Amino acid sequence: MSLEKNFDFQSAEARLYEAWERSGAFKPSGEGEPFTIVIPPPNVTGSLHMGHALNNTLQDILCRFERMRGKSVLWQPGTDHAGIATQMVVERQLMEKQEPSRRDMGREAFVERVWKWRHESGGTIINQLKRLGASCDWSRERFTMGEDGSSDDQMVRAVMKVFVDLYNEGLIYRDKRLVNWDPKFETAISDLEVENQEVDGHMWHFKYPLAGGETYEYVEKDEDGNVTLRETRDYISIATTRPETMLGDGAVAVHPSDERYAPIVGKLCEIPVGPKEHRRLIPIITDDYPDPDFGSGAVKITGGHDFNDYQVAKRHNIPMYRLMDMKGAMRDDGAPYAEEAAKAQKLVKKGGEPDASYVDGINLVPDEYRGLDRFEARKRVIADIDAEGLMIQIEDKKIMQPFGDRSGVVIEPMLTDQWYVDAKTLAKPAIEAVETGKTKFVPENWTKTYYQWMNNIEPWCVSRQLWWGHRIPAWYDDRGNIFCAPDANAAYEQAEEFYKKNYADEPGIEHVIDDLRAGPPDFEPTGDQVIDDAAFILRQDEDVLDTWFSSALWPFSTLGWPEKTDELEKHYPTSVLVTAFDIIFFWVARMMMQGVHFMKDVPFHTVYIHALVLDEHGQKMSKSKGNVIDPLVLIDKYGADALRFTLAAQAAQGRNVRLAEARVEGYRNFSTKLWNAARFAEMNECKPDANFDPAKAKLTLNQWIVHEANQCAADVTREIEAYRFNDAAGAIYKFIWNVFCDWHLELAKPILMGEDEAAKTETRAATAWALDRILQLLHPFMPFVTEELWGAFAKRGALMLSQWPSFDDALKNDAAAAEMNWVIDLISSVRSVRQEMNVPVAAKIPLIFVGGSADDAAKLKRHDDVLKRLARLSEISTADAAPKGAVQVVHAGAVAALPVADFIDIAAEKARLAKEKDKTEKEVAGIDKKLANKNFVDKAPKEVVEEQHVRRASYVEQLEKIDAALARLKDL
Repeated sequence: MSLEKNFDFQSAEARLYEAWERSGAFKPSGEGEPFTIVIPPPNVTGSLHMGHALNNTLQDILCRFERMRGKSVLWQPGTDHAGIATQMVVERQLMEKQEPSRRDMGREAFVERVWKWRHESGGTIINQLKRLGASCDWSRERFTMGEDGSSDDQMVRAVMKVFVDLYNEGLIYRDKRLVNWDPKFETAISDLEVENQEVDGHMWHFKYPLAGGETYEYVEKDEDGNVTLRETRDYISIATTRPETMLGDGAVAVHPSDERYAPIVGKLCEIPVGPKEHRRLIPIITDDYPDPDFGSGAVKITGGHDFNDYQVAKRHNIPMYRLMDMKGAMRDDGAPYAEEAAKAQKLVKKGGEPDASYVDGINLVPDEYRGLDRFEARKRVIADIDAEGLMIQIEDKKIMQPFGDRSGVVIEPMLTDQWYVDAKTLAKPAIEAVETGKTKFVPENWTKTYYQWMNNIEPWCVSRQLWWGHRIPAWYDDRGNIFCAPDANAAYEQAEEFYKKNYADEPGIEHVIDDLRAGPPDFEPTGDQVIDDAAFILRQDEDVLDTWFSSALWPFSTLGWPEKTDELEKHYPTSVLVTAFDIIFFWVARMMMQGVHFMKDVPFHTVYIHALVLDEHGQKMSKSKGNVIDPLVLIDKYGADALRFTLAAQAAQGRNVRLAEARVEGYRNFSTKLWNAARFAEMNECKPDANFDPAKAKLTLNQWIVHEANQCAADVTREIEAYRFNDAAGAIYKFIWNVFCDWHLELAKPILMGEDEAAKTETRAATAWALDRILQLLHPFMPFVTEELWGAFAKRGALMLSQWPSFDDALKNDAAAAEMNWVIDLISSVRSVRQEMNVPVAAKIPLIFVGGSADDAAKLKRHDDVLKRLARLSEISTADAAPKGAVQVVHAGAVAALPVADFIDIAAEKARLAKEKDKTEKEVAGIDKKLANKNFVDKAPKEVVEEQHVRRASYVEQLEKIDAALARLKDL
């Protein structure tokens, strides 16, 4: 078919993708070595953002590359059920439609509603990935919750088996620990779901009076040991950004080296809030945590509401009191404050390790604050302390405050009962796997990050107080026993055996055993609901598993585990994981732990960590800044190929991608350049010739383009194998634009328009052969335009399944390369002089070659027509000396002399260049002045300062060219 004037990507992309998918081209095939990538599963609620675009472009480049190399490629796709995000979407939908709320409709109905939403609307991002060109095997698409969430679904069975096995091995347990608590969603959330934002805040400084009115001499000294302050105090000064948490203080800590407080260490001080007659006394202790140089150097320890305090409290057996309910309001349960405070005081006197459950039952919120929102309680606490004269000062300052990334509310550290994985134990073999090289990180520096996190790993909280997700497979009886089993039937069987073994002698126990033998009831009881007086019911844990728990199994659950499937045998371990650095801990590390534990092998051999996609100024993209770039908008405007190549071309290891729309437009123009080159080839009857043997090409031009295409194949292959995507893109870009389009086609024109039929036939075949190599090498980066051109030039199979061009030593031809590069460099030198000297474009000037060899003279003769046409020369001759008034250019050891004096106004040209030099020098001076200004360098955004350096370098380069041109004019 005849190529259209332009590539219509808007119609071609969908057509080509459908053809690929329909043909089964994305499925693993052949007997080749397996190459496997599991896609980082995007949230089922998500839409394609620029991070997805980069991540999936790089994965697709690898998959298309290895597929063309004959490997059996599986790119395993799927989505994550995204517990909190999906539940929020459906709850919002219910509210907008004025339908019953989640709690009104009940758990079972709500979960059914979420499944309905998932099947109707949950595939958005999959379709968007297809628009990007992702060549995943969509027939194997998986969802972390399985197809319907039923207990016999393979994906569900995998999650249940992992939980139960870890529980039975003592690696999953229930504990009361501090978590990030989201008061809006009433659930624990992970650190990744917390956004720390700098906000305007306050630091309140309060007096904590010493017990019994005791006093001490408070002394401050300067760094030389000179006394700067000495006074008698009956208090210790404490600063806090959250006064409402003072109610739960368990101690005041100072550093062991802090001499100011040495006289009062071990004594008691009074929390200055609440009824005077019932105020609690807490000990003053020493710990390495307080910084003597920060604030007063004394820190209140509220283990139940601060992560740092929690660690101090654990070290010193300090009771940790919970002050708030699940909605972030001050607790209003329990006995009156006077009774609760008395319980707490007894704990102080008793000492030792307090019982966490008992402590959690103590409500230390004074009666007048109970039920108040935490921020309202803060105002009341401050006012009451101030009224008593115990406030020292209020310091206005910026503070870092944690917000839920989806709820937008302030996150509260909260002591709650949760399920935990013993990550420290699981981490050991996962660390060893990286140490021994079974898994490597690219770039290698991310290995340190991995070690840092893994060596300091804390227990992993895997429970969430949501309804959407894998419900925790644990059932409870009314005696506090836990039965962990993959489903309810198995739990009842387990409980039956447990009761037979442990309670057989109890009167009436046979009725309980009969109930357990009968299995679970037809419906699940809720709350305190009772079916009948005789029935013995187990109640399943209300919580669901953290989304990351199921995604940690992704490399093997998606391949059919726990069954021993053919896919699992063939494709595990996977080959490479492509992901961003921010989830090395949350996802990569956990996949390593679970993979090594359950599969006895690493989940992937290589982890490629790509950087972030920033805006053109180096700023993170965010809705609040208004600088978010939608990849789909760019695809609509410029095509998927242009966006993909832009991202790949900037994906340098360890360097963030700065995305500007102008770059995408530029690479669209690159695609257009290739299209026009193909049209030229078509118009000149350059078609693939099965009889053409590139190793036997006779013309130097054709030997050269074969050599260059062969070298380009080696370069692109080497760089992709090393995950240097930007260098691979740069190599193919340079070959297409500079070598093939700018030079080969131009150099081939005289032959294609000449009378030598043999030369014409060979050049047509060589050009078509080189174009085929271009399409193959460019295909992983720009799959659509290359596939379209591939099919246009011959009836053959899909480009994406063609054989990757490998380097062939027989196609090397250094002599031809040297000769053609000699010609190209000479033309380039002449063109450069013409431009610098402002020689009119239409003017043809003579060239005198001085001091050349006989070989040089032969090359001048062989390429006479090309040199004259492309360098705009009137004649070419050789001489022993350069004529007067000629500009001289050194070329390969000889001199090319160009008599230009008759073609330019020398005086006018000198004046023009002098004026241009003056203007450029002023630009450099202006930039130097800016860069010498410390205020500018320190305060201006980093990208603005960097831009000034780039501009300066450009002007300096320009000055060098002007100086060279002036020097040449001086000799005329």
